Amino acid sequence: MPEDDKRDPLTGLPEDLGIEEDLGRTEQRLRIRIEKRRYDKPVTVVEGFDRGSVDLKSLASDLKSKLATGGTVTDDAIELQGNHRDRTETILNEKGFAVE
Repeated sequence: MPEDDKRDPLTGLPEDLGIEEDLGRTEQRLRIRIEKRRYDKPVTVVEGFDRGSVDLKSLASDLKSKLATGGTVTDDAIELQGNHRDRTETILNEKGFAVE
């Protein structure tokens, strides 16, 4: 094995494969729930993220774009305006996240 071939201590695979982020996604168990806010407006809340392995702002931006809605990142959760439970779960599954 060449000296410049660095191996990940956890997986034993070469570090240049870049699978750490994918592994981090599959180990997280996300929860999606719907909250009622003022005037009975629904808000989709996605929580259970490990802040160290996921860029929440980027993921929230991608979700908002694909769902054509507004939203924000608060306290290790993503809040989306409206009831988007089913579509959010589908998008997160496509990105490799496990949703309960």
